[in-house]
Parts: sequence; C-alpha cells; structure tokens
Amino acid sequence: MNYANTQEAVAAEGAVFYLFGATGDLARRKLFPALFSLYKEGKLGEQFAVVGLARRPRTNEQFREDVYESINEFCRYKAKDADMWNRFAQHFVYMPLDIHNVDGFRELDRLSGELDKKFDIKGNRLFYLALAPELFGPVSFNLKGGGLLESPGWHRLVIEKPFGYDLDSARKLNEQLSQVFNEEEIYRIDHYLGKEMVQNIQVLRFANAFFEPLWNNQHIANVQITLSETVGVEERGGYYDNSGALRDMGQNHMLQMLTMIAMEPPSRLHPEGLRDEKVKVLRSLRKYNSSDEVRQNVVRAQYAEGNQGGKPLPAYRQEESVPADSMTETYFAAKVMVDNFRWAGVPFFIRTGKRLPVKTTEVVIEFKNVPENVLFAKRHDLGPNLLVIRVNPMEGIYIKINAKRPGSDNEVQPVAMEFCQSCQVGINTPEAYELLIYDAARGDSTYFTRWDEVAQAWSFVDRIAQAWRENPNDLQFYPAGSWGPERSKRLLADEGFHWWPVNGQEEDNVIWVKGSKS
Repeated sequence: MNYANTQEAVAAEGAVFYLFGATGDLARRKLFPALFSLYKEGKLGEQFAVVGLARRPRTNEQFREDVYESINEFCRYKAKDADMWNRFAQHFVYMPLDIHNVDGFRELDRLSGELDKKFDIKGNRLFYLALAPELFGPVSFNLKGGGLLESPGWHRLVIEKPFGYDLDSARKLNEQLSQVFNEEEIYRIDHYLGKEMVQNIQVLRFANAFFEPLWNNQHIANVQITLSETVGVEERGGYYDNSGALRDMGQNHMLQMLTMIAMEPPSRLHPEGLRDEKVKVLRSLRKYNSSDEVRQNVVRAQYAEGNQGGKPLPAYRQEESVPADSMTETYFAAKVMVDNFRWAGVPFFIRTGKRLPVKTTEVVIEFKNVPENVLFAKRHDLGPNLLVIRVNPMEGIYIKINAKRPGSDNEVQPVAMEFCQSCQVGINTPEAYELLIYDAARGDSTYFTRWDEVAQAWSFVDRIAQAWRENPNDLQFYPAGSWGPERSKRLLADEGFHWWPVNGQEEDNVIWVKGSKS
C-alpha cells in the first residue's frame, strides 16, 4: 500500500522556494527528495518554482541533473516516470549568488517575477536557509534590500539548527531576523518534530482514554529518552568539536521530545496551542544552580578507542580535524525534573551519544509497580509495565505487561505487544522533511520551534555548559561501541532504576503475544 493513498492529497498554495545552500549535503540528501515526494503525492501542484542558490557556477541543466541523482539515491520514490520527471524538473532553476552582494538579490528578484508569471504564482515566497547560522542575518537583510519581500503574497523564512551557540548568540540572531521578518513568518526547523512517531505522541496520549489518566506522577515512575548513534563524527570533526553532544542534540532534539511527552493537552486546535504548552514545560524544568548540582545530575563523556562487531574503532581525539587534547563531549546523560503539578517527583532521564552500540531514538515510560506484599506481587518478582515509543529507525509502540504463563499454576510472565508502523508490508511513510516543508508551505507552524521555546531551552542548557567550563577536567571516557561511562548507569541506580534495553533488545524472559512481533 502507498501512504499517499491513505489520505487525501491537498496541494499547498503555490510559491517560489528559494534553497540557499543548494549544492550542499542537506539539499542533496533531504530537500530535493522531499520536494519530489510532495510533488508525486499531489501535495505540490504545478504552481511552484524552486530556485537553487549557491556560490559555485551551475547551469539549469546541471542543477536538474544534480536533483535527479539526489532523488534516485535518497528519495523513497524514484524518478522512473520520464514524463512526470520532466514536468517536475522544469520547475527547477539555478542562480549563482554571492549572499553578501545585494545586487545579486536584485537580480534574483527579477528572476522571481519571471517565475511568478510562468507558473502563475501569486508572489508567495518561501526562503529556505540551509546555511551556517551566522549567515541568517546578512541573507535576511539582503532579501529585504533586494526587493524580494515586496511581492504581494506571503513571505516565510525556514532556518535550520543550530539557532545560535548559547542564549546570548541566539538572542542576537533573533534580533537580526526580527528586523526583517515577523515571528509568525519565521519557521525554525527541528527535523525530529517532523518524525511520524514524535507527532504521534500527542495522538497516543490525548486520543486514548486508558493512557491520559495514567500520564502523571501518581502512576509513572520515570521516563527515559535515548537518542543513540553508532557513527563517530566522520568528516564533521571540525564542526562537532565546536558544538558537542549537548548543543548538537540536547538543546533541540532531546528537549523537544521531552516537551512532547510532558506537556498538558493544548487548549485549542491551533499551532500556538501546542507551542504554548511546550513552552510551559520548558519553563518548569528545574534549573541546576551550581556546578555541584550539574555534576550530580549530568554525565559528560567522550568516546575512547573501542570496537564494534570485531572492528576496531578510533578514539574521538584520533578523528580527522579533532584536536589531540579536545575536551568536547560526544555523550551526555542527565536527570531532568519537571516541577509542575503533573510531573513533580518524576525523573526524566535523557541520554545521547556517538559510537554507541545501536542507532535508535526511543522514549520509555516506566509505570509504577503494583503494591508490594499484595497478591501476585507477594509471590512473584513482578517487573514494571513499560510503554515504549520507537521513533527511529524502527517506528512503533511497544507495551510490556505481566500475564499468567500458559499452563502454569498462576506463574507470572512478562508479555510484550508491539505495533510496528515501519514493519507494515508496503507502507511508505513520509520523511520528516517532507512533512515540515509541506507544513511550511501551508503556513502551519505547529511543529516548528517558536522563539520563546528556543530561549527557554538555551537558558536550561547554558547552565550545564557554564559548569563544564568551570570544571573542564570533569570529563568521563567510554569505549567506542559501549553504552557510555559507568556514571551514566549510577545516575539511574541512585534513584532505584536502570536503563531499559532499546531498539528491540528486550529481555530474554519476555513472551511475545502471537502476531504482535513483526
């Protein structure tokens, strides 16, 4: 079955899409495939144009060939239909541009007028900046100076993370953008918010009567969020050494998933309703007030030499473009408390790192156990019930409950049930960038981050970063291919918990309900 056939395809309003950084890796791997998928599914009509922008010279034909190769390598659909490909390709043009030269933007404005007439576009403009954050301001000023914001339609700016390096730099960047665009015109992408199972969290919570009444500190013991990668820094050593796991993953992906789990039901079916509730969660995060509190609640580590599957792996400090004495963390774990009425006392454990055993993104909700010394709990060592939301690479929901072992005299056995969305035969689910580009083209900002979200997240993360600067030697090491330093285990053990297995690595004694395991 084709995912497109499960819902009515509604074409977004026509617009000119400007892809700044069109010769870069993000455009090749994500943006071109996303646009092709939207076109194939009828979510882009014929009233659109895509202008690729970068410094290097390129003809329209060369640019279209780049797009074609990108689609056939990375897209979930392939450009097999020649007629459809030719119709799609005619919407793509390329223009070399020096983003520091406003005259080039004036020429871009003239080209835009021609594309408006050719494709019957009403002056709508979507500017996608796949560029370094320090270029967001100059590009925005030149868009205004070049006349591109004087067209009669709407204007939207889509920008990638990272949004700043800390709260001060993010605030300065936002001040620059605010001189040109209104807040409702700025779409800050966190691609994790475009993932199917992240968006499914609110449906799971608010559309099921047996979950929401239990979604509080009376019934939940702890929440664990894992975002693990098997790769090292690869060719990104120079960038990563100036970022680290905290800024690269913690300030955005990790905290965004935490807000989706912890937020209250939105008061209205409107993008601002959901975003208001996420901001309330971020404001409720317990701040670490000293270096000692950071040391007690946050683990910082870097991968050393190790192996995986018998293959030796280098240490982070041996990677290309990484200083031999680097103190940058490639792993961090933290105990986070949400101090509001619903979650008071429930620890949220988050961890992310490179060179870990498996690639996965999962949320584990561990429910409180039944009372001790009562009925079955008195006779058996009952494990807690688990609800696991699998985001990537597997997509689905896993539930572990206790049940009677068949044929026994009331012997209790853990039983697992699973809905595996990505395992369904023939399903072809949308990629995160497809959903987000489609939303931006329709003016739906639900799954984009608002400025006050960004500011609150940086306010929380900056205290951790400051403590690390004050104690630069407080860095643990873990073998590449392991689950991180021992201190990350103690983080949970001190509270009477442990990290649950992820990515399908369930305990051996769990029985699968027939038909539930794909």
